[in-house]
Amino acid sequence: MKISLKAARVNANLTQEDVAKHLHKGKQTITNWENGHTSIDIANFTALCSLYGVNPDNIFLPKHSNLKVDLAGEG
Repeated sequence: MKISLKAARVNANLTQEDVAKHLHKGKQTITNWENGHTSIDIANFTALCSLYGVNPDNIFLPKHSNLKVDLAGEG
């Protein structure tokens, strides 16, 4: 079952502020990633998954997100 970035963050008991501080980003950046308003690069996506303790394959991104990376290495 896949979950959203926001759900993964909440399950990890982290606030957007916590995540922003850990990644040296602004809180609005985290909000925009969670809502799909701005794209997230693979390095930050991987860092989020690590911070949240979830496998990247178990995260779904909003349909309008621009992350177009094949995490499974297929194609």
